Amino acid sequence: MAVRFIKIAVVYFVIGVLLGLYMSMAHDYALKGVHVHINLLGWASFALAGIIYHLFPSSSNNMYAKLHFWSGNIGLPVMMIALTVLILNGAEVATVFTAIGGVLVVFSVIMFAINVFMNVRSTN
Repeated sequence: MAVRFIKIAVVYFVIGVLLGLYMSMAHDYALKGVHVHINLLGWASFALAGIIYHLFPSSSNNMYAKLHFWSGNIGLPVMMIALTVLILNGAEVATVFTAIGGVLVVFSVIMFAINVFMNVRSTN
């Protein structure tokens, strides 16, 4: 799971940087919340999780790690696409999908926290 997290983090990093470039060039910062969430949750959080999973292999190959990965990688895109639609088009139906994606992301973080507390141990 460590390598998967690091690779998907890089994908989010590229998306976040490209979105930032677009906003800068267009002088339109309406999507700054999307930009921030992609960079923080997608790039930074997943990269750090990948490093933790690499350093503590016992935490990497279990149900919690898999739930962390899949719920985060389903929830974040759903939440960000819905938020983009909501911001750009004002489509209120997008609010439901923003909430669904958000709940999946929160669930993902909780799975990560449980995994860390149960499986990350000192080697001393």
